[in-house]
Amino acid sequence: MRRPGYRQPLKQQLGGVKAMFLRLSVAVIVVVICMFLLMSAMSSSNSNSSSAEINAEALWGTAASDGWRASSAPRSDWPPPASESNGYLRVRCNGGLNQQRSAICNAVLAARIMNATLVLPELDANSFWHDDSGFQGIYDVEHFIKTLKYDVRIVESIPEIRKNGKVKKIKAKQIRPPRDAPISWYTTEALKTMKEHGAIYLTPFSHRLAEEIDYPEYQRLRCRVNYHALRFKPHIMDLSQSIVTKLRSQGHFMTIHLRFEMDMLAFAGCFDIFSPEEQKILKKYRQENFAEKRLIYDERRAIGKCPLTPEEVGLILRAMGFDNSTRIYLAAGELFGGERFMKPFRSLFPRLENHSTVDTTGELGKNTMGLLGSAVDYMVCLLSDIFMPTYDGPSNFANNLLGHRLYYGFRTTIRPDRKALAPIFIDREKGHTAGFDEAVRRAMLKTNFGGPHKRISPESFYTNSWPECFCKKSAVNPADKCPPHDVVEVLNSQMEREGISDFEASGSNLTLATDK
Repeated sequence: MRRPGYRQPLKQQLGGVKAMFLRLSVAVIVVVICMFLLMSAMSSSNSNSSSAEINAEALWGTAASDGWRASSAPRSDWPPPASESNGYLRVRCNGGLNQQRSAICNAVLAARIMNATLVLPELDANSFWHDDSGFQGIYDVEHFIKTLKYDVRIVESIPEIRKNGKVKKIKAKQIRPPRDAPISWYTTEALKTMKEHGAIYLTPFSHRLAEEIDYPEYQRLRCRVNYHALRFKPHIMDLSQSIVTKLRSQGHFMTIHLRFEMDMLAFAGCFDIFSPEEQKILKKYRQENFAEKRLIYDERRAIGKCPLTPEEVGLILRAMGFDNSTRIYLAAGELFGGERFMKPFRSLFPRLENHSTVDTTGELGKNTMGLLGSAVDYMVCLLSDIFMPTYDGPSNFANNLLGHRLYYGFRTTIRPDRKALAPIFIDREKGHTAGFDEAVRRAMLKTNFGGPHKRISPESFYTNSWPECFCKKSAVNPADKCPPHDVVEVLNSQMEREGISDFEASGSNLTLATDK
């Protein structure tokens, strides 16, 4: 207890003053930091507000390449196919045209891995398209074989063999390969069976070889198949070119893969926007074609799992700055719900085209749902100035096109981020329309418009083959450097040294795969 009149020593008084000064200093610093953060946030907000603009006119050109160019030619030692193979490889490619396309690429790579002779892939068209055109009816077979002459031996059918004076057919042993099988499965189990029987038949062959392979030359082979060897037959190319010429005669045009068909809506489980009768149809289709799963529309919608409606597609484009003079080609099957869903889109963008409006030959009218219609749509979308897929999840058509357009010169693509856009559309439906266009632009500015970008799972190699199938003339990393212009001559000389003369053909097929 202190005595009356007691005063603290001077030293203690000074200590108290220092402590008070320290506390005041800390308080001042905290206030300054808070004011700085507040001003930074306001500055950032103003900056973001002013930068939430998209130059729609610039999107009609190609995306920035940063010096990258497409190149799928070998960059290391790549010996020609051996004079003797280990046997014949048959595959049955199931699914739609573009699922089959990926399977063909995998088949060529599997044949290379096993040193096998590839039999022209079978297209299981009947189960999906009710179309029996087959490989020979869709693709240029001669071009396919010649383009891949440096990579694999290809025959149109397994030849008969003569043994002990008798002609005998080789019967291929049927195997069901595992999904996304590793290379080791092909070099062990598949190869062992091939050597035992002389030929193997892999069926089904959709997604039966792992996509991510840590050997760039194998990935570049996939690109050579996909972007150089697989060329549609001349009449399909001519028809596609005539449509593109007609569309471009009036300026730029955009293609939209409007994925609003019954199968995709049933798969997604997005039923609530439809009438009770339409919901019955969708639910029945889902029960018959997809695994049972508990799906709640509001939950699916909130996380971007529902396909965009035609109206939502139109609202995105309008917010991005495209006006009603924009010419649009719709690549789509039969839209579920019909005109009720198309009317709002058409009111925003009246200059719409499709098969029936641009094909003067009438050929597509007879085959809109077959492989021909899909092939023409593919080429028109590939050659368009802008391509917009509205649902690129499990869509092989959209995914392959995104990869092809990237390879074809970084052509502009508009890829709506459905997850980011979902809350914006939900707010709009609740009547909160203020700032809608700006919110859409903010979401779209975070997407990639077709330039080179890192592949991150679950993005497919067929959607983005960068960097394996691209190169730079002046690259810091030697692995990224473009191969020499004489790569075709090098490959030809390798084949001559091996004494493989059966495959003599023009080396011009690989020109686009080298340094362009």
